[in-house]
Amino acid sequence: MTTPSSPADLTIVPIETPTLGDRSYLVHDGDVAFVVDPQRDIDRVTDLLAEHGVRLTHVLETHIHNDYVTGGFALARATGAAYLVNAADDVSFERTPISDGDVVEVGDRMRLTALATPGHTFTHLSYALRDLGPEADSPGRDVGVFSGGSLLFGATGRPDLLGPEHTDELVRHQHASAHRLAELLPDDAGVFPTHGFGSFCSATQSDATSSTIGREKQANPVLTQDEETYVRELLAGLGAWPAYYAHMAPANAAGPAAPDLSPPALADATDLRRRVEAGEWVVDLRNRTVFAAGHAAGTLNFGLDGSFATYLGWLVPWGTPITLLGETAEDVAEAQRELVRIGIDRPAAHATGGPEDWSTRAPVSFPTATFADLAQVRHHRDVVVLDVRRADEHAAGAIDGAENVPLHELWNRIDEVPAGEVWVHCASGYRASIAASMLHARGRTTVAVDDSFADAAAAGLDLVGPES
Repeated sequence: MTTPSSPADLTIVPIETPTLGDRSYLVHDGDVAFVVDPQRDIDRVTDLLAEHGVRLTHVLETHIHNDYVTGGFALARATGAAYLVNAADDVSFERTPISDGDVVEVGDRMRLTALATPGHTFTHLSYALRDLGPEADSPGRDVGVFSGGSLLFGATGRPDLLGPEHTDELVRHQHASAHRLAELLPDDAGVFPTHGFGSFCSATQSDATSSTIGREKQANPVLTQDEETYVRELLAGLGAWPAYYAHMAPANAAGPAAPDLSPPALADATDLRRRVEAGEWVVDLRNRTVFAAGHAAGTLNFGLDGSFATYLGWLVPWGTPITLLGETAEDVAEAQRELVRIGIDRPAAHATGGPEDWSTRAPVSFPTATFADLAQVRHHRDVVVLDVRRADEHAAGAIDGAENVPLHELWNRIDEVPAGEVWVHCASGYRASIAASMLHARGRTTVAVDDSFADAAAAGLDLVGPES
């Protein structure tokens, strides 16, 4: 999406990564450009530079990211752009150091001012953009702020990713940083965050797709609540975050190279069976409906139609070889692109086609059902109801008698799932399919509930918890 309001305006191009809940930004004046917080697959940026016919002069990081591997270092090297990273960050590569109050001129009309906004990390920077105008005597205007993981739409970046010993200090920094931005910038200035579109780096989520400082002053708790209320309510609402986050900051501090997106080795059915038996993860990328109807025994379902990289990166024991199964080469390539963003650089192998191509014996399957089906079956036989939502989701309202093993804990806790036929559910079906594939691979009799949890009560199931 390009957001100029007139030919004389600067052009701001958000680069969406919806599966991780992030945005990067390309900003240009028709001649030169800068990029903020680029993702690992930098070809998306270079393609945009060519499309817009502009030259990249600066790459800026708001912080050392915890939820993805940056493409900033590789992009700067590929284009010759200056790579701006906080002077206080401990990194192992050469960069253009930048600190609070530093001003960077990009071309003749774009002026960036670095603003220290600690909270998401201690060294977090935001960048205020002023358009000096196309004419020498133009009064200029404050376009907005690239706020990274500081001020988000209706929220802020979470303050607990650096460890519990730092959380209280960081959440208070976050409150002060948001107020600093609100005081320095006019109400009509845009807010351009990196996180907050589904990212677990966001403390809470919003459906907003754009915002301004004025709008955030009216609606964002960090700007409408006093510090103590904000701190108390934000900390009470924080849930689990993906395990792979622990590997992101070290990778980013090392200056990650551009990824290799060439196809991995091709595997046949015999090789796939060997990989499953060796304890490797063979991942079926198809959607949950077709997976349930038939798949190669022992394979796991992480569909490309959901938060594929987030959940695969969260659940796989780090370093386990991963083989990708897709209906087409394009599916495999899409999965590879998703995975390099979180530091899983080279799949062990891949195969295309369908389960009949991936199996040395007949494909296997398991049933899918609705919550109404579950209500009916509980009238005439005992089944295990397994809720794989997060603990906070389960506590807010759950099916009476359901066992709760959050999906991100299930691989190591499968033996805790009670014996019997397991009906597994989540909030909408995506996580339930992952869990069902894990249980089925371990030999359990499994039914995947592919339904919205919002329909559970109307289906006749008794709910317990505060929202029941």
